[in-house]
Amino acid sequence: MSDRTRVTVSVTGVVQGVGFRPFVYRTATGNDLAGRVKNTGDGRVEIVLEGEARGIESFLSTLRTDPPPLARIENVTVEDGEPTALDTFEIVASTDSSGGSGTIPPDTAMCDACLADLRDSSSRFHGYWATACVDCGPRYTVIRELPYDRPTTSMAAFPMCDDCRADYGEPSDRRYHAQTIACPECGPTLSLLDGDGNARAGGDDAIAKAGDRLADGELVAIKGIGGTHLACDATDPAVVETLRERTGRPEKPFALMAPDLEAVESVAQISDTERDALEDTRRPILLLDGRRENRPDWFDTVSPGLKTVGVMLPYSGLHHRLFEHIEGPLVMTSANMPGVPMATDRASILADLDGVIDAALVHDREIVMRCDDSVARFSGGQRRFVRRSRGWVPESLPLPSPAETAEDVLALGAEFDATVALTQDGAVVPSQYVGDVDNPETVEYLRETVEHLRDLLGTDPDVVACDAHPDFLTTREAREYAEREGMAGPVQVQHHHAHAASLLAERERERAVVIAADGTGYGPDGSIWGGEVLDATLADFERVGGLSTFSLPGGTAAIEQPARLLASLLDGGDRIDELLLARGAVDSQRAAATVRQQVSQGINTPETTSAGRLLDAVSALLGVCPERSYEGEPAMKLEAAAVDGAVLDYDIPFGTRDGARVVDARQLVRDLDALADDHAISDVAATAQWALAGGLADVAVAVAEDRGVDAVGFTGGVAYNDAITRTIRDRVVAAGLDFLGHDRVPPGDGGIAYGQVAVAATRVGE
Repeated sequence: MSDRTRVTVSVTGVVQGVGFRPFVYRTATGNDLAGRVKNTGDGRVEIVLEGEARGIESFLSTLRTDPPPLARIENVTVEDGEPTALDTFEIVASTDSSGGSGTIPPDTAMCDACLADLRDSSSRFHGYWATACVDCGPRYTVIRELPYDRPTTSMAAFPMCDDCRADYGEPSDRRYHAQTIACPECGPTLSLLDGDGNARAGGDDAIAKAGDRLADGELVAIKGIGGTHLACDATDPAVVETLRERTGRPEKPFALMAPDLEAVESVAQISDTERDALEDTRRPILLLDGRRENRPDWFDTVSPGLKTVGVMLPYSGLHHRLFEHIEGPLVMTSANMPGVPMATDRASILADLDGVIDAALVHDREIVMRCDDSVARFSGGQRRFVRRSRGWVPESLPLPSPAETAEDVLALGAEFDATVALTQDGAVVPSQYVGDVDNPETVEYLRETVEHLRDLLGTDPDVVACDAHPDFLTTREAREYAEREGMAGPVQVQHHHAHAASLLAERERERAVVIAADGTGYGPDGSIWGGEVLDATLADFERVGGLSTFSLPGGTAAIEQPARLLASLLDGGDRIDELLLARGAVDSQRAAATVRQQVSQGINTPETTSAGRLLDAVSALLGVCPERSYEGEPAMKLEAAAVDGAVLDYDIPFGTRDGARVVDARQLVRDLDALADDHAISDVAATAQWALAGGLADVAVAVAEDRGVDAVGFTGGVAYNDAITRTIRDRVVAAGLDFLGHDRVPPGDGGIAYGQVAVAATRVGE
């Protein structure tokens, strides 16, 4: 008697565009099963199996334990049915089902097998930069809508040739149902343009001549998977300086692309964990320790004033082909002028970069949605995202149980380093990096990102959330979504509560005492917060300590020229005047007196508790970075100055504010000024970071112990500082408490939208 049976299996997660159906086909036929598999329009894979029970059990075991490399299974449901005498297994056409929602795979680096084909002179893919298979290549940046099939991607413009169609239809081939399959006969093509847009070469010749131009010191725009890079020879300081002049980035560090690990090791130290991350299929930019013997002379032109350097390995076929013509590392920075989103097509490359580039290497595959490179840093073996984008987006993140609600939420982030986020089936999907939403171009990009994610996820948000700052453009957009589309809200989430909530959500904790330290956040009292200790839940928070209040003489002028902060933090008119003049914040004694008068009379001197501004002030005090040319520069250069310093013997000063314990910022800076008379700048810088970190940690630990809270977390932009993070972590752990840090979202403003979703969903659920 036969034990033949039938089941219908539904699989959710990252299961489309990752070779899942071919995997199902091979696994089913290997277990002598009949049936069918198809993608559904809601992102699932649906499988019908008929055969012996033990074959089905074996199939399900393999499905759960050994899926394709890029797949991520979230849920498997199995329903029994009556056999219908199926005798073959087949992959059938996708459907437009609307029974749920799916997860779109992220873009990944070219796999080893495709790279081998590219380098194999006997392969029909030899030298072809855009070859891909089910295990690699573009996904999120080329898909328009689900289901993930060639007609719903920008590859629809490139009909398959007979050979590609044969591979596409052969179950034993790794290109079986690979939607981005292409070859020189039928796939996207390359062109090399000069700065005026005139075509100079095509195909392999375009790559070779682009390499020649880079070697000759020209600036070349290179259109890639999710956007365009500005590239130049990193080893030529004069060329890098030209790039700085043309882009208006006098000091900002540039990322490098190195041809291989050996080249990376000539520039920076690499741990085993960092080596694995560099070679991972996601290929992030990693911030590496640049302190090494025989460091190249050109290092400081790429990463001026810093001890770290951002490095990535090639991740597209075009990158690998370019390095056939270039020996050393290249600068690879986003191809955009300040305030404008990255260029993604021929027209925008030529228009936006007019006068910047000497040439452009472009292809004719449309980038449906731009996606910047991800950036990460490791500390103590733990990853911290600076930017979570290509390679990770649009993977989902957890939405803790207190935030579970039937209402879908859209969050628009803050102003700087913005992302957006949407809920989907009890999870949160953050977008790629959008940037600084402070101009019409980036607002439009934010809108495009929202619409793209809504279309792909099939979500129709019920609630919109945003920052509490009344003047952010994202706040205005949230109001317009609420009015135009009838969404509830906007739910306005205080900036540092959103930081804390992102940490709680990521770590799936309901409550913690959280240190939220950054540059700027709108406080409920109308002042500028930024050095806060919060007793936080997803629904609410209480300010229980932090940094004492000081002022910003001249408002934004004090951010651009942090030496002005010293007029608020130091005593003694002569000393303040001396520093203001010496650091270039003013050009005369009279101007220095005017700054002091602003402080004494409270004229245009907003109050702040910002840890970021305090670090900026110390950087100016010590002459490390008295003027800011990019966001975070003074604090980043202070961290670099402190790397080789020793912490001095020092008692951290405390005070109180509204009954809560705070680190006394003014006394700290005055003490550091005195220490600078007799100690090395590196030692004073190290002491400043240690005192800020230790003081905030002591406040947080005391509150946690007093209130019976078992965890202390650290979030906000200051959490990128390795020394500060280590000091806080060590003090929390020494107190016997759990330390919570970020791993899956950036601690900076790139994680704000995730926190806003968690807060809004929790409040709606309550």
